[in-house]
Amino acid sequence: MLRNTGRITVAGLGPGGPDGLTLGAWDAVRTAPLLLLRTDKHPVTAWMREQGVAYETYDALYEAHGQFGDVYEAIVDDLLRRAAAGADLVYAVPGHPSVAESTVALLRERCPAAGVSLRIVGGESFLDRAFVALGFDPADGFQLADGTAFRPERLNPYNHILITQVYDGFVASDVKLGLMERYPDDYEVTVGHALGVAGEERIEHVPLYELDRVGGYGNLSLVYVPPTERDDVHYRTFERLHEIIAKLRSPKGCPWDREQTHKSLRKYFIEETYEALETIDNDDMDALRDELGDVLLQIMLHAQIEEEAGTFDIYDVVAGLAAKMVRRHPHVFGDVRVGGVDDVLATWQDVKAKEREAAGDAAPASVLDGIPSGLPSLMRAVAVQKKAAKVGFDWSEPASIADKIEEELREFQEALAGAGDDRAERLLEEMGDLLFAVVNLARYLKIDPEEALSATNRKFTKRFQYIEERLRLSGKSFDQTDINEMESYWQDAKRS
Repeated sequence: MLRNTGRITVAGLGPGGPDGLTLGAWDAVRTAPLLLLRTDKHPVTAWMREQGVAYETYDALYEAHGQFGDVYEAIVDDLLRRAAAGADLVYAVPGHPSVAESTVALLRERCPAAGVSLRIVGGESFLDRAFVALGFDPADGFQLADGTAFRPERLNPYNHILITQVYDGFVASDVKLGLMERYPDDYEVTVGHALGVAGEERIEHVPLYELDRVGGYGNLSLVYVPPTERDDVHYRTFERLHEIIAKLRSPKGCPWDREQTHKSLRKYFIEETYEALETIDNDDMDALRDELGDVLLQIMLHAQIEEEAGTFDIYDVVAGLAAKMVRRHPHVFGDVRVGGVDDVLATWQDVKAKEREAAGDAAPASVLDGIPSGLPSLMRAVAVQKKAAKVGFDWSEPASIADKIEEELREFQEALAGAGDDRAERLLEEMGDLLFAVVNLARYLKIDPEEALSATNRKFTKRFQYIEERLRLSGKSFDQTDINEMESYWQDAKRS
């Protein structure tokens, strides 16, 4: 048995007065058995009342709900409820129904499942008036953004940008803060109110930092951001960085950059990484910003070399990383529940195993497979010990590891006291065993040996520089002192 449902006709009221109404929209509105307006706050509604058109509005829902998304859901729920009950209604919205109208998008999505017929009657859009009032051609490059759900990272500074739904100063403030992520604080933007509406149109040009200080924001307000060629704007885009690296590697680029290969860049990659780590150790965030840029340069160069070879480009790298992060965090992007960090790590390893299986990779021949051979020895020792510990090959208590350290120290002392042609070789081996045992104790106690040694290096450097300063103040050089005086200064440095 067919359901006896009504029909929803959506009509666009245009951007302003009655001159913005199309004949089709006006015919739908004036003949509607039931007319519902998303909002009464629109220049054409007073004229409609003068013509004897009766209607209801959803303005009360804006006060009942704190979020625009909740308002739109509530409007669509009511429209579908009425239509399901058999009502044949007209729902009228400002502008064109298919331009920046979230309720219409929801109706398109939900009407088929509800068995409700949906008809769209277009209208003049606020965009038509904006193109005229602001004087630009959208064919030159154009973006439309929603101020209530603003995503500045999606903006292209080469485009003309219109930001609609700037209903009030709070939305304007959010838009301002978002734009400041891409544009200088003093970048000139334009605020348009009631564009094309006789007697109400107002256009103001203001620096970006004053955007939320402009008065008069309402339902018919928008913000226009003009395109720019300014370097300080485009330097903040990933696309511009890609262009720069490509030019450096091009035939008309830099001779040094052109001749680089993966192998020739390897040492720079390592150097820049360690320089970045040094800024973290020094808690120098300004320097960290610069050093992270140097690390990113190495990544861009390696990706550019492969782009030229036709294997992959930097966007493939970014896409692969993004997909991997989503895939390996099902507790964030999916419905998997975790109880803590241990569960997160277990989930990560489980996803990695499934990835290897899907790729047809053979199971590791050894538990210790997969540890990069190029790791610094201290870090590699920790990684080897952790993998062995996962299968139960580990110490039961820290005291046992401490005993092992004493054993290795005795063996080193024996090699030190020994003689023979193999003495140097035995010293090297016993020193390695001693260091490995110390790393084992640090790992067991959840102390990062690299971090611990780095802290000691910094401490030693500061104390030694104190000795240098005291000698300088006393007019001495290292040739003019002895170990006893330096030890005295060392102890002073420890106390201070």
